[in-house]
Amino acid sequence: MLTLSPLAPSPITLSPSQWRRRRVEHEQRVDGLLSEHLWRRRDGVKHPVADFLFTYYSHRPARLRRWHPGAGVLLRGATPPGPDYVAVPGGAVLDHAALIGRRRPAITLLRDLLAATAVRAPQWGCFGLHEWAMVYRQSAEEIRHRDWPLRLDPGPVVEQQPLRCTHFDAFRFFTDAARPLNLIQLTRADQAAHEQPACLHANMDLYKWAYKLSPLVPSELVVDCFELARDVADRAEPLRARLIVECDQVLAFGTAGITADPSTA
Repeated sequence: MLTLSPLAPSPITLSPSQWRRRRVEHEQRVDGLLSEHLWRRRDGVKHPVADFLFTYYSHRPARLRRWHPGAGVLLRGATPPGPDYVAVPGGAVLDHAALIGRRRPAITLLRDLLAATAVRAPQWGCFGLHEWAMVYRQSAEEIRHRDWPLRLDPGPVVEQQPLRCTHFDAFRFFTDAARPLNLIQLTRADQAAHEQPACLHANMDLYKWAYKLSPLVPSELVVDCFELARDVADRAEPLRARLIVECDQVLAFGTAGITADPSTA
């Protein structure tokens, strides 16, 4: 059973050499992850996974490459690197009070969703049938992703075993004929009551939640979640736990004023 406890804010200072090194390492890491995608995009070559990560998910490559240290980090000797930062004696820091003031309800809801998912027993019986449910009883002309044909006929696949989808953002794309066949009629309002950690979509969505928390969370965590979305596996559980901790820390900062001289980590 995953145990989580809130962490008190612990402001830190990064020296010029530290934050510059982290920024360069982040940019190099993202460049390595995106080089093939950017090459394919220039040449008009499609890819079923990489394209999805930049169409369904709204975080553009340039934003993924932009480095942020997260809330409560003083960049010693820096000028504000963007509009969300302010200058303080000795450097620059993220204006977390303003950002959290605007986002607190959304961060709280996200934290509750992540925590509920983390402690729920995994369910392994969906078998990826959402792909067939999304095209069930559609004509060839109605299918959106005709470039990537399914291996099996949607009719028998959907009709011969129950649909057990627990993820609303997959369920909402089911065809009208398939939706009533799901064991649960999901809604956005009860998403936290059904999201579970064995779900492919719930684990890929850690990337969405990470970039929506940006710049309040470290960019390294956002890229960790991006890599997970490319090859979902057991790596989801620790990343979900890290995002919950980040939500707790961001919320704990609250609307506290900016400290000019955070303690050194």
